[in-house]
Amino acid sequence: MAKFHIKKGDTVKVLSGEDKGQTGKVIEMLVGKNKALVEGINLVKKHNKPSATSPQGGITEQEAPIHLSNLMYVDANGTASRIGRKKGEDGKLVRFSKKTQEIIK
Repeated sequence: MAKFHIKKGDTVKVLSGEDKGQTGKVIEMLVGKNKALVEGINLVKKHNKPSATSPQGGITEQEAPIHLSNLMYVDANGTASRIGRKKGEDGKLVRFSKKTQEIIK
């Protein structure tokens, strides 16, 4: 399985597209497609048929997946940075910010 520079729960910045420059939290990773769902980013309108849960039906907005190459990790300070991997104190690989050299938990 491939390792990604972004995980579920990370804050990311959009690098290209209609929502360029916006930041949001990763809701879900779509591993097979190399995409992620980001909260409040890349909203699309979906037409829903009437059903038992929504008897009226109608048009709703929801997040669409964004390719991982268009996302960059943002740390707690709000600075976007590339991600690297190195061995931690316990010998396991840990992610770290290449800009600030801080370990990402």
